Amino acid sequence: MRELLNIAAARACQYLEDLGERRVAPAAEAIERLKSLDVPLPAEPTDPLKVLALLDDIGSPASVASAGRRYFGFVTGGTLPAALAANWLAGAWDQCAGLVTLSPVAAYLEEIALQWLRDIFGLPAETGGGFVTGATMANFTCLAAARHAVLAQAGWDVESQGLFGAPPITVVVGEHVHVSLLKALWLLGLGRERVIRVPANDQGRMRAELLPRISGPTIVCIQAGEVNTGGFDPAAEICAIGHRHGAWVHVDGAFGLWAAAAPARAHLTAGVSEADSWATDAHKWLNVPYDSGIALVRDVRHLNAAMSTDAAYLVHLEKREPNLHVPEMSRRARGVEIWAALASLGRSGLANLIERTCRYAARFAEGLSAAGYSLLNDVVLNQVLVSFGDDETTHRVIAGIQADGTCWCGGTVWRGRAAMRISVSSWATTEEDVERSLAAMLRVAATHAPKSTSPR
Repeated sequence: MRELLNIAAARACQYLEDLGERRVAPAAEAIERLKSLDVPLPAEPTDPLKVLALLDDIGSPASVASAGRRYFGFVTGGTLPAALAANWLAGAWDQCAGLVTLSPVAAYLEEIALQWLRDIFGLPAETGGGFVTGATMANFTCLAAARHAVLAQAGWDVESQGLFGAPPITVVVGEHVHVSLLKALWLLGLGRERVIRVPANDQGRMRAELLPRISGPTIVCIQAGEVNTGGFDPAAEICAIGHRHGAWVHVDGAFGLWAAAAPARAHLTAGVSEADSWATDAHKWLNVPYDSGIALVRDVRHLNAAMSTDAAYLVHLEKREPNLHVPEMSRRARGVEIWAALASLGRSGLANLIERTCRYAARFAEGLSAAGYSLLNDVVLNQVLVSFGDDETTHRVIAGIQADGTCWCGGTVWRGRAAMRISVSSWATTEEDVERSLAAMLRVAATHAPKSTSPR
């Protein structure tokens, strides 16, 4: 075992050390070589060293260098050194984090991490929460608590009786609601087509004055960080309206909630703490390994009611039992990595990480705008939208940048217009990486796109 793990560590370290100079997207030939792994299940055991070598030799070149310094596609962080090391150690521990009895260390680290998260996000001290796979399950968990609360207020026990015959729940979302929240709604039986969509402004921020009349069981879902623009819904205003009429207000803050950690960006989250629940990811801006989501609920009783289960063999102590806060009973100890990341960064390190990546995003916007290309959003966070002309031209530039390999950015559509989205989220990105990537973008764009005469 020791020899195998030492070799695995050496191979992993080599992989990380090579990230700075390799292509961000894997080469076509590396992807083609994956076919060599498609063989019948071996009839006899294989030496673990040979399995590891095959995995590294064939698999590593075909991976996307999203753990590196120049990956700007989606909102994907790298992995902080302390978080990766904690992940390796927790893997060796092999803890089931469902019960305190199963893993006292996992349960205790979860409690500490939750305490730190409440502090970072400025949430009430009584806020409870749990650790899940990502924003989809974080939204699911929070909205399950919301479903319980609004139906209990109407005299209906949804956990016992289900939704058959239940009072209808009105769900209000913004025009640019993220698909992960819609998926959570349909998994909960609330439907993705039954929602009321509130129009947004040109930055994707919900227009609070256009909220519908609220009556009866209602859940209002707002965003902290629109996935394209980084825009924030007016949380204070929406919370005030929603609570005045007895609605539950939920915040999808997959990455934007972390703006609260940076003093220069915290104003963007004004009013967010007044909501009833919050969903966010740690594998985005906190830069811990996949997968890692966080569900937070102001009144933990609603969370427990929605998530609790019991059986004679389950030992529940008079402490916070992890499985009473999330859908899974058996799960890995995700809180270990979150604790390690926060412990290693500290308050100032986390603030610097958020602010630094926002500053890099602003530099991309500045350089592209100066070159004559059109910015489609106000760059208030770590998201940049740029058009290189008409849709066809923009698509060609995006494909060219991805093929070039220096960096990787994805495409999107914003208000009916094709755009390239730059998302700066990795702790490892440096100023040199930004300048190198910007130069590659401009070099590729110059071969495909005429410069705009009226940059925004």
